[in-house]
Amino acid sequence: MRARVIWGAVVAASVAAVLTGCGAPSGSPETPTASEEPDAGSDVAAAWLDDGRGIGVVTYGSSSCEPSLVAADLHIGSLTVDLADPEDAVCTADYAPRATYVPAPEGVDPSADLLVVVEGDYSGEVTLESDARLSGMPGDPTDYAPSAGWAGRGMLVILTWGSSGCPPVVESAAATGESEVTVTFETPPDDQVCTMDMAPRTTIATVDGPENPTGATLVLIGERSDVVELPIAGTLGKEDGR
Repeated sequence: MRARVIWGAVVAASVAAVLTGCGAPSGSPETPTASEEPDAGSDVAAAWLDDGRGIGVVTYGSSSCEPSLVAADLHIGSLTVDLADPEDAVCTADYAPRATYVPAPEGVDPSADLLVVVEGDYSGEVTLESDARLSGMPGDPTDYAPSAGWAGRGMLVILTWGSSGCPPVVESAAATGESEVTVTFETPPDDQVCTMDMAPRTTIATVDGPENPTGATLVLIGERSDVVELPIAGTLGKEDGR
């Protein structure tokens, strides 16, 4: 069994027109807070997204220069992801987790553990634990709904869809219940200029808790104050020390 997906064909719904002058989103901090450098062997992480139709692959580096997906190959239960840094980009000199969205190729089964091997400009591997609650079929089109998944204890990957030039920025993230997390995005300025495309945007939120992360709910307060509740994919238990 072997499947392959190339990133250039992922977002078929993208509109080609781009507004001139769109760069980093307005309101984003000039010097993002850097995360602590991960321990050896934990330099990559992964989370189920889009009801199992996609995966957020987490790497560490400049928060303003997220790596792009070159290709993803599935072979006998192992997914190899080729990532590349942007060329000729000016990046902030911090060290933070960033997530790259990887559409799951046909044959990926979210109800079974998946070994994710990262290569290209990054290297590492992580076992993405199964989650039988996910019902999306890898290879099928997305429904463009927001989703979220645990990439390890305290690290939440959130997927939203919209302008690739104006990704959401986390204003606050906190455990608000035994099995609930609330994340609030910053409200963008009215004069913010964005690309006119429909693309997957991954945002990482770090949170202390909740007490029971497996089966937890995310209360997401959006960029324009819309509020949605959605399940957080992932099967972290109290004994999980990641």
